[in-house]
Amino acid sequence: MRKLALSDEILLTVDKPARYIGNETNMVIKDTQKVDVRFAMCFPDVYEIGMSHLGIQILYDMFNQREDTYCERVYSPWPDLDKIMREQNIPLFALESQEPIKCFDFLGITLQYEMCYTNILQVLELGQIPIYAKDRTEEDPIVIGGGPCSYNPEPIADFFDMFYIGEGETAYSELIDIYKVMKKEGKNREEILETIADKVPGIYVPKFYDAEYNEDGTLKSFEPNNAFAKKKIMKQVQMDMANTFYPEKPLVSYIKLTQDRVVLEIQRGCIRGCRFCQAGMLYRPIRPRDINFLKETARKMLQSTGHEEISLSSLSSSDYNELQELVYFLIDEFRTKGVNISLPSLRIDAFALDVMSKVQDVKKSSLTFAPEAGSQRLRDVINKGLTEEVILKGAMDAFQSGWNRVKLYFMLGLPTETNEDIEGIAILSDKIAREYYTIPKDQRNGKVSIVSSTSFFVPKPFTPFQWARMCTSEEFLEKQRFLNGKMKEQLNQKSIKYNWHEAELTQLEGVLARGDRKLSKVIYDVYKAGCMFDSWSEFFKYDEWVKAFEENGIDPLFYTSREREEEELFPWDFIDIGVSKKFLWKEYQTGKNETVTPNCRQKCAGCGAAVFGGGVCFEGKN
Repeated sequence: MRKLALSDEILLTVDKPARYIGNETNMVIKDTQKVDVRFAMCFPDVYEIGMSHLGIQILYDMFNQREDTYCERVYSPWPDLDKIMREQNIPLFALESQEPIKCFDFLGITLQYEMCYTNILQVLELGQIPIYAKDRTEEDPIVIGGGPCSYNPEPIADFFDMFYIGEGETAYSELIDIYKVMKKEGKNREEILETIADKVPGIYVPKFYDAEYNEDGTLKSFEPNNAFAKKKIMKQVQMDMANTFYPEKPLVSYIKLTQDRVVLEIQRGCIRGCRFCQAGMLYRPIRPRDINFLKETARKMLQSTGHEEISLSSLSSSDYNELQELVYFLIDEFRTKGVNISLPSLRIDAFALDVMSKVQDVKKSSLTFAPEAGSQRLRDVINKGLTEEVILKGAMDAFQSGWNRVKLYFMLGLPTETNEDIEGIAILSDKIAREYYTIPKDQRNGKVSIVSSTSFFVPKPFTPFQWARMCTSEEFLEKQRFLNGKMKEQLNQKSIKYNWHEAELTQLEGVLARGDRKLSKVIYDVYKAGCMFDSWSEFFKYDEWVKAFEENGIDPLFYTSREREEEELFPWDFIDIGVSKKFLWKEYQTGKNETVTPNCRQKCAGCGAAVFGGGVCFEGKN
């Protein structure tokens, strides 16, 4: 009989106790005595967000298909339970078995965004696992990180035994096979780490590398200190998207999640080449899934979950060649059964409007455009490939089809940005509203509503803008104030609502995204000062971060607010994502020259991703 780790008394005192009891629909149950490897999969944020993450659902299904492995889940306890667990010395536990994660072979932590770094330390400390990798013994799990933030793992490298660089479907089986044999042979932690670093592609063991710095604080060298460590770590890519793992029976929670629906990943990667977009570079080349595989998987997932919505997941859904066939199939198959179809990342064209009119309540829903920049000049700099003419036509077509609500997403602080570009955001918002009011009054659907939102630009690793400087918080706020003033000057200002992000949070994200190993002490110190759930505004303690930077003698602006030289060695340069540094630099210069690079299907730009031997790089070739 499965015994809960928390007493009824505790569960009745915390918010949403269902976060901690497991036993959800489709949860995998195994006899822990009959498996060789136990893997605790962690999303270091609250349950509702972690349960919405497709990557963990894929890996959970993949691991548990192995009879010798039991993959369980763990999330960050909310502050109310965190306090109780510390007071009563309750070790953090996995949801499936309700057993402490310190008893597992592996603790795998997905790194989806930089502002979860303090939560990683929370999970380790509550799990009664030493926070620093150097302090762990044979009794502790091997702590492994993966996900998009692992492409610059250096700020948190001291807390991890290893990182898996790439997509999980490729090399994890090999890793577990090796570990299982070595565990039976009684090999120690060091021998296991060395063998995995040597034999398994995509594995980075931080302790096997030394960083040296120049007097100005930049990286001088980054070299292996162990014979088993590779000089370059190659990202792992799942090229065969038809014959791979995908959860036909995803977990279904008892409580409402951030994404409470079936998620169908239609392809990986993107052909667009936006110069600010990290995902667009990391996940090259674009690899579509087979349409028959998607049809069958959709049917099985909806049947096994009872969900009433299915969402098509992709960086750019419109670039899936068989999208029309797939969408019309889903409409015909499931609309009569009360299933809603969600289509994010769509370009607004005749097909999209036809589909959305079929799957959405036009009166309730809004259309989303992401111009990213207010002027055509700046859209060319960032390679957005979206003209004002296309935006206005898409909006007008939507208005004539009955929509009257539009959401617009922009960034402030992009390279080469001027006040004229910023003002362009207000002008474009107004132009869209003006389009609406060209429709005769008796044919309009009430008043128009334009919601324009700006986030602040962060130059991420492995993008053409990784050399660019990032604005300071003060500069961001000045841009925001300037734009707010311009919004109020527009003819249709009453129809336009302006939303913006927090500058201090973005500044910190930039530091952590571009940082090196010197930041680990800062992260440790702010965690010890009570920082957790930093991406939640009610818990964000910026003053503690400022204090920790000062006490550790680190200037955060060193990582964000300086332009890099072409030859600077970056903390992440030891990782090979296929896309070459030479190509990224060339794209940076092309952007500064306000020149657009065609997308991958129009013309190959020679980025380097063809090294993986498939996807869009080889479309149409025998």
